[in-house]
Amino acid sequence: MAAKRTVVLEHDRIQRKLDRMALQLLERNVDEKQLILVGIVPRGAALAKRLKKLLDASGLVKTEILDLILPKDGPLIAPVELNPGNTKMDGKTVVLVDDVLMSGRTLMHAASHLVKFPLKSLTTVVLVDRLHRTYPIRADIVGLTLSTTFEEHISVEMGAKDTVYLS
Repeated sequence: MAAKRTVVLEHDRIQRKLDRMALQLLERNVDEKQLILVGIVPRGAALAKRLKKLLDASGLVKTEILDLILPKDGPLIAPVELNPGNTKMDGKTVVLVDDVLMSGRTLMHAASHLVKFPLKSLTTVVLVDRLHRTYPIRADIVGLTLSTTFEEHISVEMGAKDTVYLS
């Protein structure tokens, strides 16, 4: 029997959350001329692309986007990859984007890779924060904070009709 899925956020509410998150990024980086958005593949990268469109539409900041590939189930077993890999991040303001923050393991490993570069600053952004931290990292900008049990699962589906499910 399939697990019951409850809609937590539907498309319109996700869009409003992303609009607000883009505004928060602009407010935090009011003096910046460029932001580099790094999305954790797959859904963090999809969210980063959506944030890029919103930031670009503001006309207040130039953006560049990178995909960060790391195995979420075993982040230490394979190297972290940035695509495109030739982007210069030295002295730049970087925004790390993922869909759901639970234990913090994925975000921590991604951030630890990025801080190997001499960044100007690093901001972490997630759509949903579940508050089950076992690693010492937090999201600077959050779309929705949601208290869940460890047994519950959050699914983010990006597409024509974005949806966040709890099962």
